[in-house]
Amino acid sequence: MGQKIERDHQRFRKLVRGKVKSNLSKYISRGEMIGKKGNDLVSIPLPQIEMPQFRYGNKGSGGVGQGDGQVGQPLGPGQGEPSSGAGDQPGGHILEVELTMEEMAQILGEELALPRIEPRGKKNIVTTRDKYTGIRQAGPESLRHFKRTFKRALRRQIASQAYDPLIPIVVPIRQDKQYRSWKDVQLPQSVAVLIYMMDVSGSMTDEQKEIVRIEAFWIDTWIKAHYKGVETAYIIHDAAAQEVDEHTFYHTRESGGTKISSAYILADKIISARYPPDQWNIYAFHFSDGDNWSDDTTHCLEILQEKLLPRLNLFGYGQVESPYGSGEFYEYVHELLGDRPNVVCSRIPDREAILGSIKEFLGTGR
Repeated sequence: MGQKIERDHQRFRKLVRGKVKSNLSKYISRGEMIGKKGNDLVSIPLPQIEMPQFRYGNKGSGGVGQGDGQVGQPLGPGQGEPSSGAGDQPGGHILEVELTMEEMAQILGEELALPRIEPRGKKNIVTTRDKYTGIRQAGPESLRHFKRTFKRALRRQIASQAYDPLIPIVVPIRQDKQYRSWKDVQLPQSVAVLIYMMDVSGSMTDEQKEIVRIEAFWIDTWIKAHYKGVETAYIIHDAAAQEVDEHTFYHTRESGGTKISSAYILADKIISARYPPDQWNIYAFHFSDGDNWSDDTTHCLEILQEKLLPRLNLFGYGQVESPYGSGEFYEYVHELLGDRPNVVCSRIPDREAILGSIKEFLGTGR
């Protein structure tokens, strides 16, 4: 019974993965998963899922091809005249299923054909794993080595002439028992930092910020699947930049001008102070509507090329189109693509473009 339940459960999980994968674009663009994220699980609303099975009709109950019909006669239930008033039948149900973040990363990678990330930094955190290395004479029964114990008991009974081939019963005693031994093995795991920068000037609306929030969620999900330890830093800017927490990052809106260089200068200071590039894998993503003070653009490119790019695994510039922004900054960053393999540019005009933008950002495998 237990094995049958486990098979049914695994079958159900495959159906869930298929549903999520086939509707991934819808879930991403609507952001249905983000608000339901827990520590390790994400809750996803899915339409009712039915396990495939044979269904048998009522033999001889009539229907198409069985007897005479009248012109205009409905061919099946639900095709006649609609009834008025409240119904008494249950409707469709929405099922909420939970998937781990690892499963979500696998679905994302499979759907977008993303290459695995190759860590670069040398700094590691150390995790401990148990590795079985030998045999002991004592230990917990859960680690008893059955085959070795049986052989020792069999040899002892044969040597003492207590073994009867006609009644081949082997009963281990205390000195026959053998147990697996283990030792703690320290495994280094690479670490990474994500630095998110966003323009919060008056031209960035709440809809543009929600697009950034959705895209950052999926970037987090994919990168965290490749690193044991991930830290995140958030920078907002208009004409000046400041480091903030996640809630402030997505809910702040300022008025006034825009100087993108202020964010790049602050990102450089954060990296220098906390994340040495030879130890950390550093990912920086900047989201803006492309509007920048004209005299500042040259300074931005200097900081980017001379200070940030030599130390980053990846720099992603996402231009979230706004009805109030000029969109010029994209062209300046785009010119760096040929010479800088760790630079990715993406235009994100609306929510429907999020999936393609994620593929552009993460498809380099850096």
